[in-house]
Amino acid sequence: MAINNSNNHYDDLAIEVRELTKSYGKVRALRGINLQVQRGEIFGFLGPNGAGKTTTIRCMLDMIRPDSGKALLLGLDPQVEPVAVQARTGYLPGEMQYYDNLTSERQLHFFNDMRGGCAEWDYVHHLADRLSLDLKQPIKNLSKGNKQKVGVIQALMHRPELLLLDEPTSGLDPLMQQEVLGFLREANSTGTTIFFSSHIMSEVERLAERVAIIRSGEIVEVTDTVSLTHSAVNRITIRFKRPTDFNALFTIPGVEVLSQMDQTSVTLLVTGDMEMFVHSMSDLPVLDLETERPSLEEVFLNYYKK
Repeated sequence: MAINNSNNHYDDLAIEVRELTKSYGKVRALRGINLQVQRGEIFGFLGPNGAGKTTTIRCMLDMIRPDSGKALLLGLDPQVEPVAVQARTGYLPGEMQYYDNLTSERQLHFFNDMRGGCAEWDYVHHLADRLSLDLKQPIKNLSKGNKQKVGVIQALMHRPELLLLDEPTSGLDPLMQQEVLGFLREANSTGTTIFFSSHIMSEVERLAERVAIIRSGEIVEVTDTVSLTHSAVNRITIRFKRPTDFNALFTIPGVEVLSQMDQTSVTLLVTGDMEMFVHSMSDLPVLDLETERPSLEEVFLNYYKK
C-alpha cells in the first residue's frame, strides 16, 4: 500500500504505519497494524509478551520485512533509505547483542562508526557518568543492568530525531530507571519523538502522552493516557451506615467485586456507564462513597479480559 507523503499532514508525523501484517508460519503476529505518532510526541506501546510489540518495531525499522503494509519513519521509507533512517533514529532492542571481548567504550565506538561517526564523545561520557557506567570494563564482565545501560547510551548518543525503545528500563534498578526516564524527558524537550514499549505501567503513565494497546497482533485502543485511565474503569469503595444486603449491586452489568468487609463496606470495579450503578444505590443506607481513578495497569488488564 502506497502512502502519499507529499501531503503536509504527513510532514507532522514521526511514524506512519498502515495495514502492517506479519506471519511466522501459521502464526499471525501482526494483523493489520495502523499507527500514527506525531513529531515531538512521547508514545507508549502496551501489550504482554507475544502480542506483537517487538515485531511491530522491527518491521518499522526494516529489520524484518512485513508480509504487507507500509511504514514511514520521519517521512522516510526504511526499505528504500535504510542508512538515512538509521542515522536519524535511535533503537534499543529488547535484547542487545554485543562483542563480549570489547570494552563498553570500544563497543560504543563501533556503534558510532556504523552511523558515520556523528556522536559527540563528551555527550557519551556525560551519559555514562549519570548511569554510573565504567566504559573501560569489558562487556563480558558487565551485569545485565550495566549491559542495558550500554544499550541506552548507544540509542541516545547521536541525539536522534526519533527513538524506538523496546523495554528501555529492563534490568535496571529503580534509581537507574528514573535516570533513564530523565534522559528521555530531556531528549523530548529538545524535539525528539519517543516511541517505547514497556511492561511497567507506572512508567508509561508518567511518561507517555498517548498509548496504543496491542492484543494478539491487533491495535485495540489508541488514546491519550489521561482519557484511558479516566473513561474505562472506576474503583469505588462504599461504606454503609449499618450492616446492609448489597448483593443486588453485584448483578449490575460491568460491576466486579474487588473486596468486601462483612456487610458494612465493599470495593467494586465499575466499567462503563455509571448511571445505572448510581441509581441502584438510591435505596441503600450509604455512609460515604469514594471513587478512585484506576491505574493504567487496571485499565490494561480490563482490555485483556474483554
